[in-house]
Amino acid sequence: MPLERFGKYHRKLGPGWHLVCKPFESVSFHVTTREQVLDVPPQQCYTLDNAPIRADAVVYMRINNVEAAKYNVEDVMSAILNLCLTQLREEVGKLTLDESFSSRERINKELLKDLNAVTASWGVEITRVELQNMEPSPDILAAMELQMAAERKKRAAILKSEGERATLINEAEGRASAAVANAEAQKKTVLLSAQAEAERQRVEADGLKAAISTIAKTLSEAYGRGGYDGSAKEAVEGAVQFLSLIRYLETQAKFAGSEGTKVLMLPSKNSLPMTYGGLKFLLDDE
Repeated sequence: MPLERFGKYHRKLGPGWHLVCKPFESVSFHVTTREQVLDVPPQQCYTLDNAPIRADAVVYMRINNVEAAKYNVEDVMSAILNLCLTQLREEVGKLTLDESFSSRERINKELLKDLNAVTASWGVEITRVELQNMEPSPDILAAMELQMAAERKKRAAILKSEGERATLINEAEGRASAAVANAEAQKKTVLLSAQAEAERQRVEADGLKAAISTIAKTLSEAYGRGGYDGSAKEAVEGAVQFLSLIRYLETQAKFAGSEGTKVLMLPSKNSLPMTYGGLKFLLDDE
């Protein structure tokens, strides 16, 4: 605390007990060196795009030089308050409305730098400046709410369309994969059926070959013992005709057993799939 003698600064009083000679001496300024809080009331500000907004702040300060705080400025607290108000309006006026809501840290740093540049000569150190509230006018607030609602609807529509597109793409890919799998399955089925048919025909051909060989051999041996002097070629032809007769009779039997059969052609000399001479050759007892 500064002590004045006859109205002039004489000395600074520290903590503890001190002897003051009144009425010649008096304490002119009571202050603490601890950190203090200065509340800056809300005030009307205008952004760079002329949008009205109310802003307030909190200033944390510490008086380091009591003599300078008393004699370099008339009212240090009022001076700091008015300085903060003017600097706050200036900093808000440098930003647009959208930037002002996202630049609190920037405004705090600029206010701290500008205040310290002035209050250093007053013996005051500004330790921290915090911007508290920034409230736009009711009309701007309603417009901002409408804008936010429109943005939300836009994002929702975009997300919905992207989801529908993804669904269609997935469905198309699923159908394509199913078609490919179906084609592959049909391909394998056709291949397996063809292989099975080829194997069946090969087995039947082998069986037919063995049957013809066995019948021809049997006929050749049987008629050879009976004095028949026919060649091996004729024996084979007889075996083929014999097998054809068997197949023909089997087919006629299937037709006869069918429910839709109305007319049954009985075998005759002209309907048998063999020559009459061949049949005579097969049925000759000699």
